[in-house]
Amino acid sequence: MAHHAQRIVIKIGSSTLTRTDSSIDTDYIATIAAQISPLIEEGFEVVIVSSGAIACGLEKLGIETRPDDMPSLQAAASVGQSALAKAYADAFGAYGLLTSLVLLTRRDTADRSAYLHARDTLSQLLAFGVVPVVNENDTVSVEQIRFGDNDTLAALVAVLVDASLLLILSDIDGLYDRDPSAPGAEIIPMVERIDRAIIDISGGAGTTAGSGGMLTKVLAARVMMAAGIRTAIVNGRSADIVTKVAHGALVGTVFEPRSLKHEITPRKLWLALGDSTRGQIVVDAGAAAALRERGSSLLSVGITHVEGRFDADDVVDIIDAKGNVIARGKSSAASDLISLACGMDRDQLAQNRLVCDLASQPVIHRDDLIVFE
Repeated sequence: MAHHAQRIVIKIGSSTLTRTDSSIDTDYIATIAAQISPLIEEGFEVVIVSSGAIACGLEKLGIETRPDDMPSLQAAASVGQSALAKAYADAFGAYGLLTSLVLLTRRDTADRSAYLHARDTLSQLLAFGVVPVVNENDTVSVEQIRFGDNDTLAALVAVLVDASLLLILSDIDGLYDRDPSAPGAEIIPMVERIDRAIIDISGGAGTTAGSGGMLTKVLAARVMMAAGIRTAIVNGRSADIVTKVAHGALVGTVFEPRSLKHEITPRKLWLALGDSTRGQIVVDAGAAAALRERGSSLLSVGITHVEGRFDADDVVDIIDAKGNVIARGKSSAASDLISLACGMDRDQLAQNRLVCDLASQPVIHRDDLIVFE
């Protein structure tokens, strides 16, 4: 996939976009517009993935404590989307730039046709010189079709528009090598491989303003690395941060992708950005190498054991011997059957009536599998 060299997706989190009283910081939006405007004059194309609709709606409705029930949150989102869109339109309008509001759910990108329509719409908006502002359609989203956090949505949009950079503006300076509050904690300036150690130090949920934390950002970056897209996690309140990163400055934590091994199709993107997996398949060194280096399907002969219980067509993580998640895919068989077939080659499978179906099909076909590293 040939990425657009000057196409950037900028994700702005709720904690960055709001003031200490959880109201929307319109002055901050103005500073973002002030940085993006000259970039567009230079030839950059920019898509913004913005959080903040619910926070904005709660402010407009005079609700000080975030509700727990879905109807109230969706009502707040309905009020907030228009107010948030106006804030962006006003800020960018001061520089003669048009913005548009694009609302997405998982359903909008679940199949190839919908995926292509979303891609073509965003591409045409950029061709018109518009700055699209993308958000999840919280007004109609339910658990089955939600992205859950805008880090995940931003990763999907970056692939949709063939971006060269995903810039995540957060309320933290980047990924630290331990708890940021611990003595001696330091920023990790560059990540070239997201292994178990990186996942472990990513921690849990972040501030109460948003739904994502550092872990969701790192998992989004993992997909970006597989897609060949550089990701930077930076403090969104740093002076001229968008300008600096757009021009190549190494600020915060940069996730540097290796060479792209294969195109991420809509189906594979859906798998990569999907909800939590149902189980894990642990593979030996030979199978891990075949997946990483040749983009092979996963065969039972390379499986050492299975963790968790899952059914056919469930999504599972593929783990190497060191405990690293190296891939994710849709299993063609249930966990009980795969457990019986571990280590068997095609001839052995064919001779066993319990597992003979796996002699004619892989455990996970390469079309239903995305490799992260």
